[in-house]
Amino acid sequence: MIKFAIIKSLRANPLEKMNINIKATNIQLTPAIKEYIEKKLSSIDHKLINPNDTSAICDVEVGKISKHHQKRDVFRAEFNLNIAGKFYRAVATQRNLYAAIDEAQDELFRMLRSSKKKRTDITRRGMLKIKNLIRGLKW
Repeated sequence: MIKFAIIKSLRANPLEKMNINIKATNIQLTPAIKEYIEKKLSSIDHKLINPNDTSAICDVEVGKISKHHQKRDVFRAEFNLNIAGKFYRAVATQRNLYAAIDEAQDELFRMLRSSKKKRTDITRRGMLKIKNLIRGLKW
């Protein structure tokens, strides 16, 4: 049984914006699992990360947690995303590995979308203040 395995995936395609580090604990990391994780993260990469930002790093840990107090296997997926100094973390635990990956990806997607909305709201409020200031000036 493989206790611990690490596969580091660097950018093979220059159009990809995110470095992905995948770590498996208490399971063997198969190419199917690796592809599934990369596919899930590519949707985040394309939709929510600034195209000019090449410093995005995502550390992914998938694995089987101990069977302590459990009748069946329990899988865990953890995504740690660092984009331009901001840190996002999503953790999910499920009875199926793929369900845990899906849940963690959805949580990460929600966090990034919320952060992006906050940034645009702040920009809009600032522009509105400038607009009102200009309206208030008499030429």
